[in-house]
Amino acid sequence: MAASHAGRQPQNDGYRTLSLSGHVGFGSLPDQLVKKSIKQGFCFNILCIGETGSGKSTLINSLFNTNFDDPVSTHFLPSVRLRAQTYELQESNVLLKLTIVNTVGFGDQINKEDSYQPIVDYIDAQFEAYLQEELKIKRSLFSYHDTRIHVCLYFISPTGHSLKTLDLLTMKSLDSKVNIIPIIGKADSISKTELQKFKNKIMSELVSNGIQIYQFPTDDETVSKINTIMNGHLPFAIVGSTEEVKIGNKMVRARQYPWGIVQVENENHCDFVKLREMLICTNMEDLREQTHARHYELYRRCRLEEMGFRDIGPENKPVSLQEAYEAKRHEFYLDLQRKEEEMRQQFVQRVKEKEAILKEAEQQVQTKFEHCMLMHQEVKLKLEKKKKILEDEIAMFIEKKANAELLQSQASVSTPVVSLKRDKDRKNSSFT
Repeated sequence: MAASHAGRQPQNDGYRTLSLSGHVGFGSLPDQLVKKSIKQGFCFNILCIGETGSGKSTLINSLFNTNFDDPVSTHFLPSVRLRAQTYELQESNVLLKLTIVNTVGFGDQINKEDSYQPIVDYIDAQFEAYLQEELKIKRSLFSYHDTRIHVCLYFISPTGHSLKTLDLLTMKSLDSKVNIIPIIGKADSISKTELQKFKNKIMSELVSNGIQIYQFPTDDETVSKINTIMNGHLPFAIVGSTEEVKIGNKMVRARQYPWGIVQVENENHCDFVKLREMLICTNMEDLREQTHARHYELYRRCRLEEMGFRDIGPENKPVSLQEAYEAKRHEFYLDLQRKEEEMRQQFVQRVKEKEAILKEAEQQVQTKFEHCMLMHQEVKLKLEKKKKILEDEIAMFIEKKANAELLQSQASVSTPVVSLKRDKDRKNSSFT
């Protein structure tokens, strides 16, 4: 009814703007959103990159005013490992699920060529896990623990000279995947004059190498002024400490040296307060939005394009998800048929090759068999000849043996007659 009495305004981009004549109630939507967000809680994931001993753990403890009990890292790891730990923090009635990812062993190896690769792989793995959850038919994004990295605190060693090659390579490989905020760790080790020159040098090198760091947004009028100022303070020079020192009548977090005291929350001493204001109090939600709307969307688009999905077809016409799926399915089917045909051809070719090999082997065996048979035949003939000769010799031997036995028997019969004649002749001679 209120809309029927509303005054009509000129059309704007195809929509009419109407004025309401009474209370409707959708003005409470922001309050509803706030209540829902508080009930659901928030998550925030921080990636800390820096060499061992650069002050990463101390700074995180100082930022959230607690002790996360991060174990001490060694300098002698063979490769870079990423260690993620999740904590639940509560301030007033706001619940925050905080994940701290530490790069253990970063920059400690002699060969630092691929030190950044495990970090890139980890960030991509978190994007991939979220994408797979999105692509499920039955999704549970409301209760899904989002592990995508929202901000990367990159710790730069306070050398006072320039960025290391490893720093440039790492930030260049990460600037399209995560919001990078460069930080000079342990900034109390160099003088203020050197520190400012070092800051200018770092920003100059980042620009000359085309490295995109996170810029605090200036489009919101409520924070544009302070964010513009803070963008000019990058990179932040940080001193962290969880120890309290008494100054005057109050205890403050500070680092005490023989030459004086460096107060963590004194903006004249370091940029800790600026970092905390920008990171947590002012731009935490923007960091979350940038991660989802910029970095994750870039990863998602590239992955879907790899899968074959397109928004526009060959004729520059919009393509629905179903059409893209069918086209990809058809392409996959054709590719599968092509591969099957290739495999079939390879199988036939291998069978032919095997048959040729077997035929050749069979021919060799046949030739060898025939040769053996021929040799066997020759040996058999030789043996038969020898056998015949031997049989002839045996027959001759038997015949000779028979003749010898006959002669022997004849000799034995004639021997007594001769002896009798001799005896008779002997007797006759004796009588005469």
